[in-house]
Amino acid sequence: MPLAIDSLAFPALTGRRHVLTTALAALAADQDATVRALKLGRTQLAEIDRNAALLSSPTTPVIDRYTGVLYDALAADTLSPAARDFAGRHLLVHSALLGPVGGLDLVPAYRLSHDSRLPGLPLKKHWAADVSAALEATASDGSGGLLLDLRSEGYVSLGPAAGHPRRFYLRVVTESADGRTRALNHFNKKAKGDFTRALLQHGQAFDTVDALLAWAPTAGFALRPGAVGELELVVAGHL
Repeated sequence: MPLAIDSLAFPALTGRRHVLTTALAALAADQDATVRALKLGRTQLAEIDRNAALLSSPTTPVIDRYTGVLYDALAADTLSPAARDFAGRHLLVHSALLGPVGGLDLVPAYRLSHDSRLPGLPLKKHWAADVSAALEATASDGSGGLLLDLRSEGYVSLGPAAGHPRRFYLRVVTESADGRTRALNHFNKKAKGDFTRALLQHGQAFDTVDALLAWAPTAGFALRPGAVGELELVVAGHL
């Protein structure tokens, strides 16, 4: 079935989703403009056809649609039915095209990143205020629990959630023998994928940071408090 924008999580974002999907599909009619906006190489021109058809092409659950190091570690196709159901109720993925969507929301193939530059439609200006409001509203929608923010800083800029009273930003770090700590890049994504998979398999939401910190070592993770509003997932051996 094709994209049904009205069926996605956070219906308050429906209007902005319609604007952006229509603009991206229309941009695909101009190959040169699309190449510039999406920073495509010569071997990536097929992405333009995907964008041209995004309003009518088949859709796939979010956790099965996206690819990359994080999603390889998540291995969504091997999750149990119970873990996938939990993902549908508790996992959000931030799409540059659609804003935050639910883990099992149905989305088409497309190409758009947080740093893409659509003519006359800067993504940060388009999304930030409304996405922040939507995420922060989850604190009062009756669902409770923590909002654990695993997004890259580029995607955080499309909708900060600092106003959520129980939002914690997760940083992946490594620590050397002399105690030096630094953030990771490539291994950051794998660690987040592994951690997300473990949370889905656990299948229970956490109401407090203390409960999350107590659970982490039982699942094989070194998780600790970081700066104010942050948690650190410590990965060994990558200095």
